[in-house]
Amino acid sequence: MRNYIEIAKRKIGPDYSPYIIAEMSANHNGDIEKAYKIIEMAKECGADAIKLQTYKADTITMKSNNPEFLIEGGLWDGRSLYDLYEEAHMPWEWHKLLFEKAKELGITIFSSPFDFTAVDLLEELGAPAYKIASFEAIDLPLIEYVAKTGKPMIISTGMASEEEIRQAVETARNAGCEELVVLHCVSGYPAPSGDYNLATVADMATRFDVLTGLSDHTIDNTTAITSVALGACLIEKHVTLDRNGGGPDDSFSLEKPELLQLCRDSKIAWEAVGKVNYERKESEKGSAKFRRSLYVVKDIAEGQLFTHENVKSIRPGYGLEPKYLYDVIGQKANSSIAPGTALKFSMIDSDLNEQLF
Repeated sequence: MRNYIEIAKRKIGPDYSPYIIAEMSANHNGDIEKAYKIIEMAKECGADAIKLQTYKADTITMKSNNPEFLIEGGLWDGRSLYDLYEEAHMPWEWHKLLFEKAKELGITIFSSPFDFTAVDLLEELGAPAYKIASFEAIDLPLIEYVAKTGKPMIISTGMASEEEIRQAVETARNAGCEELVVLHCVSGYPAPSGDYNLATVADMATRFDVLTGLSDHTIDNTTAITSVALGACLIEKHVTLDRNGGGPDDSFSLEKPELLQLCRDSKIAWEAVGKVNYERKESEKGSAKFRRSLYVVKDIAEGQLFTHENVKSIRPGYGLEPKYLYDVIGQKANSSIAPGTALKFSMIDSDLNEQLF
């Protein structure tokens, strides 16, 4: 398996800076102008992609007041699933307009489909990739249907067990998906950073032989940026124009300054991780001359012995390396040497030169 995928010609993998997805989710709050502004914000901040969610209330649930269709506790306490999704859904007639807006701005746009009809709509619009939401990670028929498009796929794994993740990955691959990223995720809204156990990001990469990333529902960027050091090559965060906007997802989403920070700092983190390298770095070369070395610190006459009194290991680093101190002590100087002189082998009895070289 190659170690990267491509979405709209952007390579995503450990050798490339993290791919940042700005998740609009329901933060359009039913206003297409707000949706346009979120796309503009994502582009201005340097996000690689804006992501939508494609469903209708009738394609994701059913209208019912039975207890199991009512939400208890949390951010949406007391609401029915149908009413929540009716409010939150992206009107399907907006999709073409939003795709056109993203193309105009030069930012990639794709979506999370929640049923086959959503995939069909997105295929008509030329979506370059698909995201499977955590709640749909166990919908293997949907994963199979998406995989058959031949497009890159991203699967979030919130709530999923190891076996459920394995089944999702195998289903995608068996149906022809060759470009896959699996996102570690905690489906809490917001999710506490302590629940993330980011060591899982690296483990998933080896356990399932996939590229890995993070779908982050914490309220700041610390968790996301930390994940880069553990191999996350893709980060998804909800974004909003106003965290106090009153929409279903606004309260745990990033505003513009935080999205700017995420795009900047995740790249810095990736650059800092780099690769195993023990060579002297370019930025260090000017400092090397200030390392310790052997200097004459008192007048030495020709033939006089080098001692701990007249030779010291001090800064700067123009003399012999300190490791030669005990080889030098007890040897004779072959000329007079003034204090402040960097000690060289050429100043020492020739017999020592022969021994050390």
